[in-house]
Amino acid sequence: MDETQARSSFEEALRTYHQDFNTFFLARLFGMKVEYGEDSCTVAMSVKDFMFNPQGSLHGGVTATVLDISMGHLLKQHVGAGATLEMNIQYIRAARKGTLTARSSFIRKGRQICFLRSEATDDSGSIVASATSTWKVL
Repeated sequence: MDETQARSSFEEALRTYHQDFNTFFLARLFGMKVEYGEDSCTVAMSVKDFMFNPQGSLHGGVTATVLDISMGHLLKQHVGAGATLEMNIQYIRAARKGTLTARSSFIRKGRQICFLRSEATDDSGSIVASATSTWKVL
């Protein structure tokens, strides 16, 4: 593991985070960039070796975090703050380098419950993982 890169990412996150959307600690630690479309949210981050599992690929929990954040930010942008009630993830291939990009969209918008989906892809456009989730509007 590149310890210098890991320390630098951690110190930058500590220095720049705010407890708010787009700037909370994990988003800063993982270097996430968030963009909003008309009915979508895209979250992108560079894959770094301090995010790896023991097999040398991006840890599934990090992938799940990016998927969850893409859906949560979309909900916040279009409906309001919410909480994940459940999330189902399918891991399709390992990510080891480059950029991981998660793009979310609504399946159904309700007043109290919303259903969303997100798909994470690598630099080649291959699907790394996909998720569906149920959210409670707060």
